[in-house]
Amino acid sequence: MHWVHTPHPTIGRVSERSAGQDGVGRPDSGRGGGVDVLDPRAAEEVVDVGKVPPVARTTRLAGPAERFGPPPPTDRLRGWVVTLTLTALAALVRFWNLGFPTDKGTPVFDEKHYVPQAWQVLRNGGYEDNPGFRLVVHPPLGKQFIAIGEWLFGYNGWGWRFSAAVAGTVSVLLIVRIARRLTRSTLLGGLAGLLLIADGVSHVQSRVGMLDVFLAVLVLAAFGCLLVDRDQVRARLAVAMREGRVDETPWGPRLGFRWWRFSAGLLVGLSCGVKWSGAYYLAAFAVLAVLWDVMARRTAGVERPWAGTIRRDLVPAFGSLAAVPILAYLATWWAWFGSETAIDRHAVGTEIGRDSAFWFVPDALRSLWFYSSKVLEFHENLTTAKGPHAWESKPWTWPMGLRPMLYYLEQGGGAPGCDGRSDCLGAVMLIGTPALYWVSLPMLGWALWRAIARTDWRYTAVLVGYFAGFLPWFANLDRQMYFFYVTPMAPFLVLGLVLVLGQVLGRASAGPERRGTGRLVVAIYVGLVVANFVWLWPILNGNAIPTWLWNAQMWLPSWR
Repeated sequence: MHWVHTPHPTIGRVSERSAGQDGVGRPDSGRGGGVDVLDPRAAEEVVDVGKVPPVARTTRLAGPAERFGPPPPTDRLRGWVVTLTLTALAALVRFWNLGFPTDKGTPVFDEKHYVPQAWQVLRNGGYEDNPGFRLVVHPPLGKQFIAIGEWLFGYNGWGWRFSAAVAGTVSVLLIVRIARRLTRSTLLGGLAGLLLIADGVSHVQSRVGMLDVFLAVLVLAAFGCLLVDRDQVRARLAVAMREGRVDETPWGPRLGFRWWRFSAGLLVGLSCGVKWSGAYYLAAFAVLAVLWDVMARRTAGVERPWAGTIRRDLVPAFGSLAAVPILAYLATWWAWFGSETAIDRHAVGTEIGRDSAFWFVPDALRSLWFYSSKVLEFHENLTTAKGPHAWESKPWTWPMGLRPMLYYLEQGGGAPGCDGRSDCLGAVMLIGTPALYWVSLPMLGWALWRAIARTDWRYTAVLVGYFAGFLPWFANLDRQMYFFYVTPMAPFLVLGLVLVLGQVLGRASAGPERRGTGRLVVAIYVGLVVANFVWLWPILNGNAIPTWLWNAQMWLPSWR
């Protein structure tokens, strides 16, 4: 039995035994101290490490970097091959026949709101000046994204859906990299990408000219930046430990400027510029980032980790995760600020008086505040008091997708592709792939147990992202709500399921029978998800199908 202590300059290298190329690395507990990576109680979920030379059969992690858990996998080439291959597959699926269907050449469903507004944004140079529907009820960034596609391809299905398809494709690239970093496994990163491709919600929202897919990709990117920042902080603390700077003060060392946290704040601020619900993620991610700082300082052996976080990290965190998002959000209104005819641009002096207790606030910001108050009033009064919307759903139905939404329906011989047959139709339904959504409740229950009983930071992070998009909607149940609000939640559902699949695969130290069983179960489940997605393909894309097949697709009465 050899005891090996090898100091490393960064967190980027530990023994192959601690995190293999296809391994789910052990979650650092935040308690500090070395762990025996050959002890199955400590080396959790490690899979497929491959051959390890005798000198690398380390039995105790003793270096500063190793106290923070295993590093990301080192198979960078294979990681990028997997990432780009799945991204290409996602692009093929998302862009396939993207311009179909339309409503006789016009947008379908809620595209009818955002597509004309985006066209107006394009013609006006970035802003809207004619609400059309009494009031423009969302910030401009999402419509500016849609306008890019309309600028490239014109006012047609390809034009108003192009940017959404790009966002949906980028989401797959991001989730592969995020899951790989979260699990320390290229294999599981690839599975995350495959599962997101096969998610019906993510697929449909990537093929319509609506806003939610832009919110989803920006939130997911911000989450990924926070993960990188978490690793970077631990790497810097490892250097400080090795140089003996951790004990210089009770609060620990300063960590320098954190560009990844800054980027996370920028991205989540931009998400608020798509929809205000991005603010929920801003609050959740800010709390998560501060708690990660506390745990990192405690693991490094800082005498007073909470005080150290408050003294060293809180002000920079406020700058990156409060000031930067606010500035980023205001920046999305650049065209509105620069216009003369945008809606309520000059509300001060017309709609509201110039005299105010906030006289020191520029008139432009006061006008934006007035405009925003009217938008907030609209959302607050968007209730079911006059009767529910035909496809409305409440948030408790969302995790299992019990009430999907019909975006497009053309029945009878007039439907494209039906060739005059009366027993034929074409439909687009926003529906979460049941093989994914129907296991969401067990996944959430397991994740809560792991987060609370085992203090597993990975499950905690996923739960924070999932519940930030879910729980706030319970605050006003009288409001009209729709299933497409789950779009930014879908990647976190996938990440939670991938963590569970990593545990099903088992540890590298497990026997061949256990490992073989784990591979078989994972392969069957992933195959089931893909098969389920293929089965739903016609009603996710509006393909012409016989009526009997439509009826066969409707598995639950609530789907009709």
